[in-house]
Amino acid sequence: MKVAVLLLVGLCATFANADIYLHNARGGNNRLDEANRDRNNGNRLFDSQNNDRGGSNVGSLYYYVGSQLPITWTNQHSCNNPNAKCNMVIQYTCDDRIRDGTTTNTIPTTPNQCENNNCDTDVEYGRHESLNWYNYCKYRQRNKGLFTANQNLNGDSARFTRQNNAGTRRGYECPEERDYYPYWYPTVWRDIAVLTNDATMCPYYTAQSQNVKSRWYCAAPQAFINDRASRNQEGFIPITKAQCEAIYFAGQNGTWVESPAWGIAAPICRETDWTRDNHLGNGLLFGENAGFNWTIPADLVHDKCVLRLRYNISTTDYDDWTHDGSVAADSGDSTYNTQPNNIPAQVDVWSKFGISKAEVQVQFDAATGNRDGNNNDNAAVVKNSRGYVFKNNPRVDIFGSLLNSQIGDTRVRLQLAINTNQFGRTFQDRTHTFQIRERPDELKDTTIYNVNVRGKRGNIVQTYPGTEYDFVPNRLLVKNGEYVHFQWTGSNTNPDNNAGQGKAGTDRHNVVGIRAPVYAEGQPTSGLKVYGQLGSSYPNRIDGSTPFLGFSQLDRQHLAILDNLQLGGEMSELDDAGTYFDLGPKAVSSLGVYHYLCTRNNNFSNRGQKGTVIVSDNKVVTTALGWNGGWAVADDKNRLWADVGTFNQLWPVTVNTIPVGSLDALPFDSVASHFVEVYPPELATAPGKTFTLQMAYESSATETFAVYRAPTRNAAIWTQVDADMSGDIAAVQGTQGGAYVVVNKPNVGAIVGATVACVAVLVIVATTVIYFKKNPAKWEAAKKKAMYLKRSMDSKV
Repeated sequence: MKVAVLLLVGLCATFANADIYLHNARGGNNRLDEANRDRNNGNRLFDSQNNDRGGSNVGSLYYYVGSQLPITWTNQHSCNNPNAKCNMVIQYTCDDRIRDGTTTNTIPTTPNQCENNNCDTDVEYGRHESLNWYNYCKYRQRNKGLFTANQNLNGDSARFTRQNNAGTRRGYECPEERDYYPYWYPTVWRDIAVLTNDATMCPYYTAQSQNVKSRWYCAAPQAFINDRASRNQEGFIPITKAQCEAIYFAGQNGTWVESPAWGIAAPICRETDWTRDNHLGNGLLFGENAGFNWTIPADLVHDKCVLRLRYNISTTDYDDWTHDGSVAADSGDSTYNTQPNNIPAQVDVWSKFGISKAEVQVQFDAATGNRDGNNNDNAAVVKNSRGYVFKNNPRVDIFGSLLNSQIGDTRVRLQLAINTNQFGRTFQDRTHTFQIRERPDELKDTTIYNVNVRGKRGNIVQTYPGTEYDFVPNRLLVKNGEYVHFQWTGSNTNPDNNAGQGKAGTDRHNVVGIRAPVYAEGQPTSGLKVYGQLGSSYPNRIDGSTPFLGFSQLDRQHLAILDNLQLGGEMSELDDAGTYFDLGPKAVSSLGVYHYLCTRNNNFSNRGQKGTVIVSDNKVVTTALGWNGGWAVADDKNRLWADVGTFNQLWPVTVNTIPVGSLDALPFDSVASHFVEVYPPELATAPGKTFTLQMAYESSATETFAVYRAPTRNAAIWTQVDADMSGDIAAVQGTQGGAYVVVNKPNVGAIVGATVACVAVLVIVATTVIYFKKNPAKWEAAKKKAMYLKRSMDSKV
């Protein structure tokens, strides 16, 4: 038989290890303080599946409860596009024993290797989950209802999964819990958000979250556990009620126990940001790193917390879920597993290509002996099959009868780079430890925005898959009177040969306003004064004539030369300062657009570290709205509501109010509301769907009102739109973004009615006066009658 074999990297299955990286809060990727580009130990705390060069060295920050923390990341293999199914799960956990550690060695599981025979408290080793958590992972049966394809799992405990078939240990992480969400056993993790390609799965994810739904587990007798563990057995604690209660050992039965839900809000669930594959860069939605803005819970106060982001990608070659969250009948459970040793799994990957089961059946038949144990093209088992089966590195005959007179003749085979333990696959990154602090009294009921620094020392190649320095967020919109919290950290142990200013190997930062523009340029921020020019690399003076956010001169000095934490020293390039800086939350009290930079790291043509804060009298919040709908709010009376299904994609929606008095010209003679802008102008609802835009206006019985829309507030042509004008709120049923305004006109009917009534009264009065002038005796009699009536009333009183 003549065979041509071509190698084809197909179906987006086998990937390089460079996959999900947290940039803010700072992701560790199992690093500690290594002075080299590669991490020392990829198994230190958790299984990342990432490149050894990812992650930032250790450095901790704190955040106040209720503050806004931008969580940002880059992911390599795309989200929210057809190339792969994508899910992101963001979670946190807090524990007094969580720590970064002082060594890159993995924490032991044998207590006598740790200080005071207690690895949970030995500060030498980094620790997230507990030893008890990992031990029970070993003792607990793995879920044998899961799809493991044709992988040979080397054990029966929860240490072994399709993706980790050897049960390799990373810290005290449980591999099964890591690889699957939502997990059926109680965990230490609390959900922040679930981001998914398929937002119609959100009702399932939010209902199944441990935040709101309890979990059950088997409490086996301790004597039973001790006995089995002493014999190095694993997987002996069952995960079903019946099997648990059937345990009987030393006079005790197993007990099926409910672990309560966390009792906190369900996670936010929405579409993922759009990102392309084979790329660690910005997403499409905001033109920045993909991300999620976390409002830190008001009751979360703890000194030791860590955040994790898990990123799951799955192939579209078979249907792994149905929309009610149950396992699809054709693929995703254990009935479609098969024997190992590269024999195909039972998943149907042939029919969608128009290939019949008969054309691949020989690879499943026991009668052929070895079945498909290898890729020997001369074996009858291979030569008589089209090869469209689910196994490692299949060789497919794409022409079939189009090229051959019959199966088995000359054919062209393409080898696909498929590994069934990565089809799909979960990646992960975690932060270093951080604190959540209670607010002091002076910060109660305030809005606080965290501004931090991402990246590390080096040029774009040396820092990859990380980034060079940048502020996060580097463009911040705040309302006058809100608070901004500048805080950052870094490392003194970057590789000495990495590019950068100042002392080799060190991270340092500061914040200084950029000097005034040296030439005129168009400004897109009408109505706000602009301070500094982003194209400049020179800082402004720090004196009374150069405001920055309304901060005091002392606070601006602290930001510039870090002297609230550093006394003297060589500070021209900030060398003698520490890696950590904290200004604390400061109130913004001056309107304007403020551009700023870091004097040390802003190196023109090499790297730029600049940022912008826009301060206005309006609250401007951009909200990601997709299939699940929700609110986009300017204030209590001007806001947009979208029902479930209103949008068929994720949109960055902003509702902004523009006071009429701030505009130089109006498109109407008279208006009764602010101009309400719904961004982006190209925002569009799904066919047949509308959103509800609520707009406050000044109502009057003598005027009529209507709502008009245009793509922008400066447009020449405006179109009237349907609206319910009730009380002082107009409810617009909209389908597009743009500018909206309530226009008022005189109510002719009401004015005519009031005029007629007034005229009638005047006529009556005039007629009465004329009558009494013509009949004075009648007038005198009327006055006497009125006087008698008054006296009568007085006597009664």
